[in-house]
This record gives sequence, structure tokens and C-alpha cells, in this order.
Amino acid sequence: MKKLCMYLMAALMLLAVGCGGSEQPKNERANKGEIVISVGKYMVGEGFDPTAGWGLWGPDPFHSALMGHDRDNNLVKELATEVKQSPDGMQYVFTLRDDAKFSDGTPVTAEDVVFTYETAKAAGGAVDLTALASARVLSNTQVEFTLTKPWSVFLETAASLGIVPKHAYKEGYATAPIGSGPWKVVSFQKEQQLIMEPNEYYYGEKPKLKKVTVLNLGDDAVLAAAQSGQVDLIFAPPEFAGASVPHMNLVLMDSIDSFCINLPQVPEHDENGMLIGNNVTSDPAIRRALNIGIDRKTIIENGLGGFAKPTMNFAEALAWANNDLQEPDNRVEEAKQILEDAGWKDTDGDGIREKNGVKAEFVINGRANDLQRYNTAVALADDAKKLGINIIAKSTPWSEARKVARNIPTTWAFGDYTPQALYNYFHSSQIGVNVINNPAVYHNPTVDMHIDKAMAATSNEEALREFKAAQWDGVTGPKVDLPYLWLATVQVPYFVSDRLDIGTLHVGERGQGMGILANIDEWQWK
Repeated sequence: MKKLCMYLMAALMLLAVGCGGSEQPKNERANKGEIVISVGKYMVGEGFDPTAGWGLWGPDPFHSALMGHDRDNNLVKELATEVKQSPDGMQYVFTLRDDAKFSDGTPVTAEDVVFTYETAKAAGGAVDLTALASARVLSNTQVEFTLTKPWSVFLETAASLGIVPKHAYKEGYATAPIGSGPWKVVSFQKEQQLIMEPNEYYYGEKPKLKKVTVLNLGDDAVLAAAQSGQVDLIFAPPEFAGASVPHMNLVLMDSIDSFCINLPQVPEHDENGMLIGNNVTSDPAIRRALNIGIDRKTIIENGLGGFAKPTMNFAEALAWANNDLQEPDNRVEEAKQILEDAGWKDTDGDGIREKNGVKAEFVINGRANDLQRYNTAVALADDAKKLGINIIAKSTPWSEARKVARNIPTTWAFGDYTPQALYNYFHSSQIGVNVINNPAVYHNPTVDMHIDKAMAATSNEEALREFKAAQWDGVTGPKVDLPYLWLATVQVPYFVSDRLDIGTLHVGERGQGMGILANIDEWQWK
């Protein structure tokens, strides 16, 4: 850790000394078309291999995918120029553009596409290709996918998996990727620094900037670097967003990331040596009281510095989100009555309700490396006291929190373009899958039915209708069962140089701070 801090300080000193003071570096970088930024840890984390999950939770500047998303989060063709789907939804044929090249100058071919999908499937990791039976080259620019069953979200998968070059994919690819996206990696030092430049072979409009240096600065150093003019854009933790930064503006990026708490639906029990369920959250009265009784605006102010919008469901910007789930909250007296009627009473006067000898008390794990999530859990705990519910917020390493989430509620950031999120988080078949799927231990046969119909749909209209019904069909579903306590759709704060034009921001994934890079191709100095 000391070595990392010394490296970062040295890097900043070189930037300052080499360019002559606090104000001069900014001018010199502008003249060269270069910027220095700090946008959290993820952008300079383990590397950039799409087959291992890179690009699923934030923008991928280095790889093009078959499909993509426009500014309104609608699916659009990217590497593909034509997509044909069989009437039964079991086959897809993609025709590739013939002018796409990797950053080493070699053409992108159907063989690269097949290799990418086969590699990702074999990895069995974050990219869900369980429904893929085979991928076959039809010609140099055509590839055919055959599925094991109709899978309506396959095009969304095609938008999340960047294509890697078969000829250059080898051990260590993640740290030196060769993609067909608008940017290329020039140098990369894990957890320290990334330097990227435009890919001269990119088929689309070229980025306006000539060079981007991404530094991994901790919370303690990032604000000082911004104040001294050594960086041009930073992801600003909410607790710093009220600071004064000369020559920089506070910019908020709307996101599709919604914070929520999973509320295990079954009582606590042992399954193969692991505790599953929760004796408090398994009571529907607890879940309903929290949903209508908490004050989301207050939680957002106290936990997120005001940088979020209240929600009771997935982000409203998503086409498949059912916004009929939204209703007024902070209905304290109504919530208290729900608890009273269900037998949750404070009989000993300690401010915490109990029922059948069980205290209305449970732990929430906040992700240790994501202060926003932990602070949200703390703010929720404080607000829930008025209902007689005692929540204990803990900061827990993510590797541990997700393992025990089916027992101990956890703060999640669900930011998915694809409605497959509904399958992953709500379908009963996903309980315990990949550790993170369905952490609420939720099982509703009607919801399963709607999701199954949506996943098997052969038209987008049918899929959307069933996905929305899975969230609430007017009778049953999560609106009643409340497997998750939805809190806020996050707005991400950044400090941006007042001389840097970052264009119109996308409503995209938070990406642990790197979400703003979705439109980096448009950025330029004024």
C-alpha cells in the first residue's frame, strides 16, 4: 500500500513539475489534446477482458460488441449491420460490417466473433451464455448462433460482450487488449495507471482527445489533485461533492444503478452448513412497513449527499421497468399499524419491537469498497428507528458479503441494461446460483411464470409486457412480496474542468465511478 501511495504521489509530482506549476499543466495538456482523470478503482483494476466480464458493469472503450445501446438505452447495431432471428427464436444470424478492424490493423471477422463467444461460454463466468448451443461461421462476415431454447434477452447479451481477436488472445490479454473500439490501451499498470489513445483503425467517428491518462487516486488524494489543477476530471465521493475546487464544475450523471436491500423471504435455517433466510425479514409485515414507512429523500440526503432519486423499483430510464410500483413513502403511522397488527410490539420500552421473543433487529452488510452503499445502509438504519426496527449497518468486504447475502441482507447496486436482471434476481431457479443471484430467496410461481414467458418471447413487445407483469401484474408479485427494499437511483457526482467540454452525458451504469466514460469520444477542450 505504501508503494502504491508513493507511486501515485510521484506520478502527480511529475505531472506538476513537468508542466510547470498548478495552472500551467492544464493549459499544456489542453494544447496537446490530453487529459488526466481519476474515476475510481474499476477502470484501473484487474484488466480489460470481455470474456471474463469486463464491460458488464461499465463502458468498454476498447472493444466493440455486435450490438450496443444508444443515448436512450435502446438496443442498436454496432459491429452488426443486420440481424435475422428465426420465427421460433432459436437462431440468430448476424452480418458484420466489413470495415471494422482491431487496434493492430487486422480485420474483425466472424471467426473472431465465434471465438469470443466460445471463450466466454467456456469461462463460465459473468457473461451468461448458458442458452447458447453453438456459434458457427457462415462466411467471413456472417455468424450464426443456435440457442438451446428461446432466449429473448440474447441481443442484450450481444450488446455486453466485446469481441476479442482470435489471433492475439493469449495469457495476459486483459492487461494489453486489442479491440475494435474507439480507444486502445497504450500502457497499463494494475491498480495504478492507464494510458489510452484513439484507435486509428476505428471504423466510426474518431475521439476528439489525443490521450487520456487515468490515475487510481484514493479518496484522500483525489480532491487535493483536483484542487491543485493536476487532474481535469474526478469521480467525487458524495462526502467531497460540497468542496470548493477552483476552475472545476460539479457535474451530476444520472444512472440506471438503483440501490436496494435484499430481504430474505424465508426463516433462518441451515442448508449444507450455510445459514439461509432471516427470522425478521421473512415476516411480510416487516418488509411492507419498511417499504412505505421509511423516508427515501432523508436517506438520500444523509447517505448519498442528496445525489440520487427515490425509487421503489429499477431505474425509470429502463424500458422494461414497471413504474406502477412507485408510491408515496414516509407513511410512518400506517407502517406502525402494519407492524402492530402483525404482532410486532415494543413491550419492554427499549424502542425495538419484538414478536414471539424475536427482536425486530437485523444486520445489513454495506460493501466495504463502496462507501456509497455503506453510507446508504447507515442512513436507512437511522431512519428505520422511528418504526421500532433496529438495523445494524456493517462495512463488509464484498467477497464475504455476497456469500452470506441469503442470510444477512446486503446493499446492492442493480444497474443492468438487460431485463435478464429480473430472471437473475427474482426467478426461483436462480436461488443460490453464482452466489449473487436471487439473494432474497424469492419464490413466487406467478412471477416465475411471467419471467419464463418473457424469456421465451419471440417479439420485443411480448417480452416487455411479460417482464413488466413479472414486477406487478395487478394482483401479485414483488410489489406485494417485497423481496427487495428499493431506495434510490444514483446520481454520480464529478468535478470537471471548466475548460473541458464533456458533451451530453448518457444515463448509464455507475460503473463504480467510470460510468461517465460512456461518451468520452465526444470530450474535447473548449
